[in-house]
Amino acid sequence: MVAVYLFLCFFGLIMIYSASMVTAVEIYGYSSDHFYKKQLFNILIGFAAFLFAAAFPYKAFTKFKFPLKAVIFGTIGLLLAVHFIGVEVNGAQSWIDTGIMRIQPSEFAKLSVIIYLSAVYAKKQDYIDQLNVGVMPPLLLFGFICFLVFLEPDYGTAGIIFVIGCFVILCSGISFKMFFKLGALGAGLLILVSPLIYLGRKYIFTTERVGRIHAYLDPFQYAQGDGYQLVNSYLAIGAGGLKGLGLGQGIQKLGYLPESHTDFIMAIIVEELGLLGVAFVILGLSYIVLRGIYTGVKSRDPFGTMLAVGISSMIGLQAFINLGGVSGVIPITGVPLPFVSYGGSSLLVLSLSMGVLVNVSMFVKYDEKYGKKKESSAVNDSREVKNVYNIHH
Repeated sequence: MVAVYLFLCFFGLIMIYSASMVTAVEIYGYSSDHFYKKQLFNILIGFAAFLFAAAFPYKAFTKFKFPLKAVIFGTIGLLLAVHFIGVEVNGAQSWIDTGIMRIQPSEFAKLSVIIYLSAVYAKKQDYIDQLNVGVMPPLLLFGFICFLVFLEPDYGTAGIIFVIGCFVILCSGISFKMFFKLGALGAGLLILVSPLIYLGRKYIFTTERVGRIHAYLDPFQYAQGDGYQLVNSYLAIGAGGLKGLGLGQGIQKLGYLPESHTDFIMAIIVEELGLLGVAFVILGLSYIVLRGIYTGVKSRDPFGTMLAVGISSMIGLQAFINLGGVSGVIPITGVPLPFVSYGGSSLLVLSLSMGVLVNVSMFVKYDEKYGKKKESSAVNDSREVKNVYNIHH
């Protein structure tokens, strides 16, 4: 997992330079390697975070109260702060400018929700199917975090956090009957707030968001407007073919495809490296997701299982949403491609997540190695006692 994580990061670094060198000069007035240097800095910071998370024993979140409280209340504090001192980008006040780099608290909320729900439900295994004491209390704080992200407004990220939380709850040990009860309660709550959604429809369904739906349904009809980005993504994908035009030889990054080094970097990968470049990225992401799920299945600790599955689902979900938007399978939502797209907050959170996942994997391997020895020793001791008993009689 570590090798694939690093390969994807440095592959993304190369593609970010290729995709952004013209944009940096012509649009922003920077040097051609501006975004390359910033992403290299992001990778170094992210790798330091990865090493810290890999070395920090994940079981400390359940054994001690401070680490878990620091994570969850620190995240809530950042989400509250962004409403007062946040920087608005693309219609959402989701960023805090630290001077060194901009951070997006909603990205950190994804990992915080995974850690919080996993730790709390791991402690409630004896009464996990009791609605009032086992299931509902953590959901109140989880819903509050989703609500804060929703108010930024960042509906896409709020929805991703909600789905990630559902994955963690689903593998927490609750019965399917209880899970369906929660679904019914959620549907009832949605019906109750539907009048508020109707009253605020002008603020929720803005011209930009409705335009994305139009572009998704028929991008070529709106090719000079809302469908411009998706149409140029199609052109890049169509030009790539099997082998691509060659690294650095793409056309769409020359001012035609907006966000070519961030959300739509996969279109540039297809255009320049063809199907082979796409296969490299998708296989790498698939390996991390499947290996993470395998780690969760092998873990004997419910907390480790939920952490591994939650992190794997986060990476897989973001990859699906990004690739779906670039290819027109789903509407564009502005979600970066994990490990490959340009972005500091996203890469930092993903690096921390990979560190936690590797830490869980190390505990699983330790349990497999020494757990079997303990079981074998216990069996031998039992046989020896039985033999002594038989000899005595």
